[in-house]
Amino acid sequence: MDFIEGEILAIDKPLTWTSFDVVAKVRRLICKKIGIKKLKVGHSGTLDPLATGVVIVCTGKKTKCINELFNHTKEYIATLQLGATTPSFDLETEIDATYPTAHITSQLIEEVIPRFKGEQWQVPPAYSAVKVDGERAYKLARHGEQVELKPKLLVIDEIETLQFDAAKMQLQLRVACSKGTYIRALARDIGEALHSGAHLVGLRRTRVGEVTLADCITMEQFEAIIREMPVPQTNE
Repeated sequence: MDFIEGEILAIDKPLTWTSFDVVAKVRRLICKKIGIKKLKVGHSGTLDPLATGVVIVCTGKKTKCINELFNHTKEYIATLQLGATTPSFDLETEIDATYPTAHITSQLIEEVIPRFKGEQWQVPPAYSAVKVDGERAYKLARHGEQVELKPKLLVIDEIETLQFDAAKMQLQLRVACSKGTYIRALARDIGEALHSGAHLVGLRRTRVGEVTLADCITMEQFEAIIREMPVPQTNE
C-alpha cells in the first residue's frame, strides 16, 4: 500500500467511535509505521458515535476523492423505538416524553412509511454538526440553548420495513438516501406521522455508493495490516 500516493479504505466503524476517531487512528498508525509526521487523511461522511458501519477513509492524494464520495447514496439499517422521544432523537440523551402506542399496527406502519420516499424537507436535529452563527448546533444544545435549524431538501431513494415488533414497539427499516439525511430526524418524523413519538436505538450504515459492509475491514484488521507491512527502507 502507498498511503502517500493515496489509498481508499473501507472501514467498519466501531460503536462509540466518531468518524474523526477513525481518521485519527488511521493517520497515527500509518505515520508511525512509515516514519512521517504528517499525512492527509479524511473521511467521506460523518457517522454518529452511536452508529456503526461503512466509513470510507482516504489517504494522501486520494483525499481529492472525498467530495465525490460524499455525494454517493448511503444505505442504513435503522431501529426505531416507538412511543418515546429524546432531545437528540437517539440514545445520547434520556427520554423526555412518552406517547400512546396502542393504535400502532403493522397496517398503519405500512400506510405511513411509503410517504417518506422521494424528496423530503427535513429539519436537522439540534444535536448535529450543523453550524449556527459559526458554532456547532450540538454544542449549543448540550449547553441547554434553544437551537432552530432550517429545513433542508433531501431525497430518500428507498425505504422499507424489515421488521415490526409490536410487543417492544420497535420498528426496523432499511433506508437508502442522499447526502445530508439525518436518520435520527427521520425517526422523529416517522414517530410524528404515526401520531406517537420515536427515537433511534440502533443504526448501521450498510453501504456508501457501491461500497458495502462486505468490502469493509475492522479497525483491528487494519492494525494487523499495518503491523505486517514491511518497514520502509531509507536511503542513507
